Amino acid sequence: MTFRMVARVRGRLDAEFTVAPGETVAILGPNGSGKSTLLAAAAGLVKPDAGSASLGGRVLFERDGGRQDWVPPHRRGVALLAQEALLFPHLSVLDNVAFAPRSAGEAKAKSRETARRWLSDVGALDLAGRRPGQLSGGQAQRVAVARALAADPELLLLDEPMAALDIHAAPHLRRLLKRVLAGRSAVIVTHDVLDALMLADRIVVLEKGRIVEEGPVREVLARPRSAFAAGLAGLNLLSGTVTAEGLLVSGAGAAGGQAVSGTPDGEALAGEPGVAAFPPSAVSVFLERPHGSPRNCLPLVISELEPHAGGIRVRAGELAADITPAASAELGLEPGMQVFFVVKSAEVQVYGA
Repeated sequence: MTFRMVARVRGRLDAEFTVAPGETVAILGPNGSGKSTLLAAAAGLVKPDAGSASLGGRVLFERDGGRQDWVPPHRRGVALLAQEALLFPHLSVLDNVAFAPRSAGEAKAKSRETARRWLSDVGALDLAGRRPGQLSGGQAQRVAVARALAADPELLLLDEPMAALDIHAAPHLRRLLKRVLAGRSAVIVTHDVLDALMLADRIVVLEKGRIVEEGPVREVLARPRSAFAAGLAGLNLLSGTVTAEGLLVSGAGAAGGQAVSGTPDGEALAGEPGVAAFPPSAVSVFLERPHGSPRNCLPLVISELEPHAGGIRVRAGELAADITPAASAELGLEPGMQVFFVVKSAEVQVYGA
């Protein structure tokens, strides 16, 4: 079902956007840009001063002066997953997940059957008898995902679901979300470029309550037009097929066909699509292939040089290296030159895509 919303909240939000059926849209932007306000308006937790929203042609709200239609949150077919799991502390994990179908009128036995199915789907069925206070942060967030999906929402909203998790739990939840969001209409607010890369089809960038950029994920990251998106694009990203050693880069670009070695995230399986990510600061630039056969040595042509954070950013197509002005002068770099980008395997992370 298509979701459409125009929402104006005085001093906080003035935006219009659409989520196509089965599409995941990532909302990005600096703190205070209106991301959470946008989700709250869609969920029915904030009443916009003006605007309208519909889901599959069904009006969720319309506020244009004359009409004041308003569907309450529990009747919208929209589920919101927040940064904190917000589980009911007095209920077991099973009854937390069964709460939504039970509230919708399912019999107790049927709602618990639904809850067990979703807990099994997120790998948390063994937690069914516990209380929320007995769960780790990652476990609680998995249960919260199951609870949101048990409501059978037509639109799923996620407000920085990985923000409260540690560095070990976040990748597991990201992989879980990648699986359960497939084919679902969803909106995810995030600050992490990997969330957008792995989970979303399209990016919407908000600044001061307004949309300043939107488009397919890779298009926005490759050619950012807003300051925030340009900051996000700080990672070098290569897509291809996961190998035992790292990634075989796909595509017709300069790095196409190159084998890149790196550290897999544990779920990146050989033969499946994946992404290699590494920062420009980890890249060294050479005029000739270095001796010692570095494992990641990419022959590229410089497309442009630009000032960046007190240094020089050397761009070669979609890849970048950050070096000092002195190093740039010593090498005599200029657009059109062939160079070698060298990066240690330890600096490259490989993720399943």
